[in-house]
Amino acid sequence: MHRSLSVVVLSLALAACGENEPTTIGNGAREALNAIDINAAATEAQGDIDTYAANALENQPMPAPRMRPLPAPSPLATPPAPGEPGGLPDDRTPVAEAPFTPESAQGAASVVQTYYALLEQRKYRAAWQLWSDGGKASGMSADAFAAGFGQYHAYHANIGAPGRVDAGAGQRYVEVPVQIYGTLKDGERPFNMRGSITLHRTAEIPGASAEDKSWHIVKAVIDPQS
Repeated sequence: MHRSLSVVVLSLALAACGENEPTTIGNGAREALNAIDINAAATEAQGDIDTYAANALENQPMPAPRMRPLPAPSPLATPPAPGEPGGLPDDRTPVAEAPFTPESAQGAASVVQTYYALLEQRKYRAAWQLWSDGGKASGMSADAFAAGFGQYHAYHANIGAPGRVDAGAGQRYVEVPVQIYGTLKDGERPFNMRGSITLHRTAEIPGASAEDKSWHIVKAVIDPQS
């Protein structure tokens, strides 16, 4: 870069000698060179070069920002289909299309559906109250019951067809198969569990209140599935 500047300065000095002057540098040429401030000319030329370089950089397109890839979403738990290992029973019995009564087995299954819908929505106290004896049949307080679901990131359930109502001595029981699946908060690992919910209500006997004659959960047996 400095060698090129020297050539430019020398050319300017030769031009100052006139078109008819010989190219051999004589005493007159040396006097002309001495009259030119070489250092000032070099500084000015370097300033022009720096300005050009700065303008060139400003006109360059900005490189595209490097985007950090988003983490891959955790796989959602997919429960086995009915009839498959780990899935609900493949009950192909046609379901009656007539409206069911709250006291029927289908009424009990409806309570189970409501129960798991509340759990999915994290409405734990309302779900706890669907247990018999005002929630006490769960064996936990409302706060402990809610804390037990703190490990889940997503919590879902499939409800199977209810069994027959077991009647005797003024009491009614029915069992409803369930399949629970979702993901845990620990790395959003999927889980799959299967079991049953047992519900109870009092039959139409003297002294039974409306609350007694409604289905409530009395037992839940849920086992992990491989």
